[in-house]
Amino acid sequence: MTLAIGLGDVQAAHARIRDAVRCTPCVPASFLREAPLADATLSLKLECLQVSGSFKARGACHKVATLSPEALARGLVTASGGNHGLGVAYAGWRAGVPVRVYLPRSTPAAKERQLLRWGARVVRHGEVWDEANDAATRAAQAEDLAYVHPFADAAVMAGQGTVGLEILAQASDLDTVLVAIGGGGLISGIATAVKGLRPAVRVIGVEPVGAPTLRASVDAGRVVTLARISTAAGTLAPRTSHAYNLAIIEQHVDDIVLVSDEQMRDAARWLWSEMGIAAELSAAAALAALRTGRYPARAGEHVCVLVCGAGTDGIQGAERC
Repeated sequence: MTLAIGLGDVQAAHARIRDAVRCTPCVPASFLREAPLADATLSLKLECLQVSGSFKARGACHKVATLSPEALARGLVTASGGNHGLGVAYAGWRAGVPVRVYLPRSTPAAKERQLLRWGARVVRHGEVWDEANDAATRAAQAEDLAYVHPFADAAVMAGQGTVGLEILAQASDLDTVLVAIGGGGLISGIATAVKGLRPAVRVIGVEPVGAPTLRASVDAGRVVTLARISTAAGTLAPRTSHAYNLAIIEQHVDDIVLVSDEQMRDAARWLWSEMGIAAELSAAAALAALRTGRYPARAGEHVCVLVCGAGTDGIQGAERC
């Protein structure tokens, strides 16, 4: 299968959206009160500081930049567990066009309130993202709206890949980058950028034990639809991905490891107590893989962990040092 994007697409996206999104910091970190993991060097790429609260603004703004004025005028529609919807709402707000976001009923009310503040219209539908997405695609077809897919879209993937370009520029001696996986759009873009510029850098995906969508698909050699989802990390919980994403992941991602909800929660608490970083459950997944040894860092290895979204999952029950 022909890959949907290449390095040149990500570089072009970077040029198109540089004035619409933030170049977020990549900060050095250590495990402080805890024993270092094999004396590895740790950096945190803080996309939780991105406009709208996550990396999703990148892909959404790039998608909007590729649409015709006529398509934009009719409006945007998408389905989201929360963060992608916020990115699309932000992109629509910048373009001055209407945005409708379909959310599963499990999406936290706080995400809906944020969407409304960006001027989006919110529609609740279904229990999981896949059901909300069915409703969004039907609305797009019936009303001739521009549908913005959260992961199976070349423009969106290229926009998300700009995170990878920034990481390489900010961490010159990088060995490995750890990236949380939902539908696969973020890691598809990052892996395309990283392997295109520095093929020796390892790209490791991290999924919840309760939503191993891409791990199951890679193991099966085809796109798998999970029978059920059992994770509280709603932004990492589609029941299925897409052949575009699977093809890129199979070629460019070195491994996918799984972490539990409690391991993600513990990592989110660490981010708050040690670094003062307020991250949602899914944003702590990559760090959880490192802290638990699901990804065993080697001595001297420089690992960059992507903290991909802001939230309060780490604040309750945690203490600041």
